[in-house]
Amino acid sequence: MTRAVGTVVRGLRSPIINQGDDIEQIAVDTVLNAARIEGFSIEDRDIVTITESVIARAQGNYATIDDIATDVKAKFGDETVGVIFPILSRNRFANCLRGIAKGAKRIVLMLSYPSDEVGNHLVDIDELDNKGVNPWTDVLSEAQFREHFGYILHPFTGVDYIEYYKSLIEAEGVACEVIFSNNPKTILDYTKNVLTCDIHSRLRTKRILSNNGAEKVYGLDDILSESINGSGFNEAYGLLGSNKATEDSVKLFPNNCQPIVDGIQAKLKEITGKTVEVMVYGDGAFKDPVGKIWELADPVVSPAYTQGLEGTPNEVKLKYLADNNFSHLRGEELKQAISEFIQNKDEDLVGSMESQGTTPRRLTDLIGSLSDLTSGSGDKGTPMVYIQGYFDNYTK
Repeated sequence: MTRAVGTVVRGLRSPIINQGDDIEQIAVDTVLNAARIEGFSIEDRDIVTITESVIARAQGNYATIDDIATDVKAKFGDETVGVIFPILSRNRFANCLRGIAKGAKRIVLMLSYPSDEVGNHLVDIDELDNKGVNPWTDVLSEAQFREHFGYILHPFTGVDYIEYYKSLIEAEGVACEVIFSNNPKTILDYTKNVLTCDIHSRLRTKRILSNNGAEKVYGLDDILSESINGSGFNEAYGLLGSNKATEDSVKLFPNNCQPIVDGIQAKLKEITGKTVEVMVYGDGAFKDPVGKIWELADPVVSPAYTQGLEGTPNEVKLKYLADNNFSHLRGEELKQAISEFIQNKDEDLVGSMESQGTTPRRLTDLIGSLSDLTSGSGDKGTPMVYIQGYFDNYTK
C-alpha cells in the first residue's frame, strides 16, 4: 500500500526529571512506553531528541550567584570591569549579571543598539534614522540615549532593560555606568578589563579586544568553565546556555552529553534491534518575524548527537523538477520520472539547479528547530520528541 504520510513528529511525555535520575533509562522507557500506548513501531533511522534542560537537571548542573561572583573576582580582582554585549533577557542573563556585579568593584555596562545579538530591541531602528543616530559609529551615554529615545519598555516583557540591568548591578553596591556602542573597541576607552557576553560573535569580539590593548579579556564561556567550590560548570561553554533556576541560582548547559546519546542508542538497539538516532537539543535556530527575535540564545543547537545525524540534507526540489525537467509530463508518468530522478540523484547536489532553495542547513540544526517547536518552552510536558520518516523522500 502506498504511504500517505511522510515525517511524523511526536512530543513524548516523560516523568519530571530531578537531580540524580538515570536520564538514559528514563529516555528509553519513555520511548518504549509511548510506542506501546500509541501503537507505533520503532524503526531504523527514527530519531529521539531530548531537551538539554532535563539532562542538566539530571546532572545537577547548577551554580549560585555567589559561585559566579567568586570566579569573576578571581579573574578581574579589583579592576573596573567592562561588561559588554549582553542579551536582554531576565531568564538568560539577570542572575548572571547579579553574580558578575557581586564579584566586581565597578562596572561599565556597554549595550549594543538598536537591539541585542538575538534581536531584542532597545529601540526601533527607524527611530535611529529619525534622530540621525548612526549605530555603527555613534557612542551614546545613558543620558544621550534617554534624550533621543526616552524610556522604552520591551514589548514582550514590559521591562526597561537599561534601568533593570543597572538596578541589578547597583543593588550589589557596585557603581555602574551605562554606554551604548556596537564597536567592541569602545569599551577600551573606559577600562582595559572586559567580560564580553555575546554568544555567537564572542570569538571575534575577544580577538578585537586582545589586538587593541585589552589587558584582561574573558567571555561568559570562561566563567564557570570549571567548578567553583563544588558548583556546576560547563567546560566548553561556561555560563553560555544557562537559565535562571531560582532567585539566586542558574542551571547551566549540560556537560558531557555524548555518552548519554550513545548510551540511549545502544539500549534501544539492544531492546528493539533497531538503530535509532539520538540528539540533545536546546534552542531551535529560527527567527520570529514579528518580534524579530532570533531564538538561538544557546551556544549551539545540539551539544551532542549520534553519528547518523552528521551532515546536511541532500535533496532536490520537487516543484523545480515538475516545472522544468518534466514539465511535459502529468500524472503517473510525472510521478515515475521524478521518482527515478530522486533515486539516481548525485551524492553531492551543491550548485545543482535541481537543489536550489533547499537551504542546506545542518541536520542537527533543522531537527533541533523541529524539536524545540514541538516541545515548546512552557507547560506541554514533552521534553523528549520522537521523529519518524525524517530521512524518507518521495520514493519511499
